Amino acid sequence: MKALLLSLAIAGCAGQALAADQVTMKNGDRLSGTITKSDTKGLVIKTEFAGDVTISWDAVTGITSTSQLHVNLKDGQTVVGTVTTPQDGRLAIATKETGAVTAAKDAVVAIRSDAEQTAYDAEVERLRNPRLIDLWTGTLDLGYANTHGNANTSTFSLSGNAARATSRDKISVYYTSVFSSSNASGTQLTTADAKRGGLAYNLNVSKQWFVFGSVDLESDQFQSLDLRFVPAGGGGYHAIANKVTTLDLNLGVSANREFFSTGLNRTAAAIVAGEELDQKLNKITTLHEKLMFYPGVTDTGNYRINFDVSAVTVLRKWLSWQLTASDRYLSNPLTGRLPNDILFTTGFRLTFAK
Repeated sequence: MKALLLSLAIAGCAGQALAADQVTMKNGDRLSGTITKSDTKGLVIKTEFAGDVTISWDAVTGITSTSQLHVNLKDGQTVVGTVTTPQDGRLAIATKETGAVTAAKDAVVAIRSDAEQTAYDAEVERLRNPRLIDLWTGTLDLGYANTHGNANTSTFSLSGNAARATSRDKISVYYTSVFSSSNASGTQLTTADAKRGGLAYNLNVSKQWFVFGSVDLESDQFQSLDLRFVPAGGGGYHAIANKVTTLDLNLGVSANREFFSTGLNRTAAAIVAGEELDQKLNKITTLHEKLMFYPGVTDTGNYRINFDVSAVTVLRKWLSWQLTASDRYLSNPLTGRLPNDILFTTGFRLTFAK
């Protein structure tokens, strides 16, 4: 089908070649239309009958444009003008200011029409001076399980994460909750009800060092915890930062304010030390892990540990499957309560970006 459309485009546009851009290919075929953009992989030309057609850059032997193009070269120079390809195979750009400029085909990084160049410049400016609403990426995890028969049970999990990262700073927002109920005892009872979330801000002070501030909030019905409020701040170090692995180390101080349904309220100061790892395991699977340790300062001998780990496998660009474990350890729980609570969730992950 693509070959048929390409043939129709070549044949149908032949009569308009004098009034349109033209691309010549290794096999001798010529395609007429409007050149919109090109990079080192392919050239896109908009044709009348086949719409946008992408041609492998290696297959292009000649270009003739009737309108000016922006030609970006490897040396960082951008030359603007109409483009032709003389017999020597080099691109000749007829500029208004400096006359004809020639460049080897393998020296070309990108070619853009006026419209594409305007859109490209706007995107570069957006990345250079982003607004607060720009550059956000995020995920939404959903999970649900239900049984009917001798016992009716239902479990619902919801998690969300959003982050805005620039070369200067990073804002992160996160939330996880699990709710479960069962009538196995003959009465409908809540068997799990936990919520965890927070907000963090990192500011880079150099290529490797940063300062951070964060606020964590959580509640857990079965620890009788109505609210735990934990503001924290300190410094950090980008120990590893590449396309496969990122590892950040953190050290600072925090406050810990707890409100229990029994009427007990506790306030303490603590050191906060931890690390956060993102590891790309293969082309479609990524591991994220975060460990935070809170040894008490005013309440010496007691401590908390937060541990989160998730594996995400991409199914589509916007859809993934995730498996997550979230552990909270409290060394001094209320009498009759266990010190450890772990949430396991799995299900679909929806991804968005702005």
